[in-house]
Amino acid sequence: MAGSSLIALIDDIATILDDVSVMTKVATKKTAGVLGDDLALNAQQVTGVSPAREIPVVWAVAKGSLLNKVILVPAALAISFFVPWLVTPLLMLGGAFLCFEGFEKLLHKWLHAQEDKEHKEELHKALQDPDIDFKELERDKIRGAIRTDFILSAEIIAITLGTVTQEPIGMQFLVLSVVALLITVGVYGLVAGIVKLDDGGLYLSQRSGDGGWANAVRASGRGILWLAPYLMKGLSILGTAAMFLVGGGIVAHGIPAVHHFIEGLAHDMTGLVAMLTPTLANGVFGIVVGAVAVAIVTLASRGWKAVRS
Repeated sequence: MAGSSLIALIDDIATILDDVSVMTKVATKKTAGVLGDDLALNAQQVTGVSPAREIPVVWAVAKGSLLNKVILVPAALAISFFVPWLVTPLLMLGGAFLCFEGFEKLLHKWLHAQEDKEHKEELHKALQDPDIDFKELERDKIRGAIRTDFILSAEIIAITLGTVTQEPIGMQFLVLSVVALLITVGVYGLVAGIVKLDDGGLYLSQRSGDGGWANAVRASGRGILWLAPYLMKGLSILGTAAMFLVGGGIVAHGIPAVHHFIEGLAHDMTGLVAMLTPTLANGVFGIVVGAVAVAIVTLASRGWKAVRS
């Protein structure tokens, strides 16, 4: 009897874990836009930090990220339990924020490219100053990265909660916890790998030895050194595109008329075109939502400044 009860318990646990695994995969796919941006932003946070301090800085931000999620997961569960009707509006707000952030990045790239270049030049010059307090600079970078992570983590938790809102509260807790942990470990593990990629490439390019294998190792090291900056740019571009695709999809799903229209676009199509059309339509809708959100925020900001002055 005890043996059969144990087997039944194990079976129940296995079923629950299987459900958690499935829902975690769904939630992770929906948070792809935030993850790409999170990865690129946090890798950029260690720019200007001494190579010897890169990993400690990433570790400090990762611990802050875990603390952020310790705060956000219970808050999300409380909303789901006490005011479940608020989940959909929050989810749509998170989607709109993704679109806003993506469109703002595009505008900044087009309108402030020269300012960004000057800022980087100023940073490099400042790092040559012998009187600069590197510890304070490092603390500022860590605090800034943790604040950025809190916003991105809130988006991830909101999107994840939207995928499990119909599940029991215990299942919601498991899925949110697993997603929060996997994302933290995954993102900051990849960030650590990316920021040390150039060190690895330099090490390989300087390996000694003769023969085809040694030459191939040195060539691979030079290839890594060439690839590293393009990898960061690629992550940033993919992250921005994913923001529109994911954010637009979330907002469109919350507006039945828009959702049905986008789904209907692929009605008479087949194959790959039928699969890609709704996704691309969500991306276009995301750009529109982002443009409207930026316009509203800009007008509101100018109005507030006018009132204060």
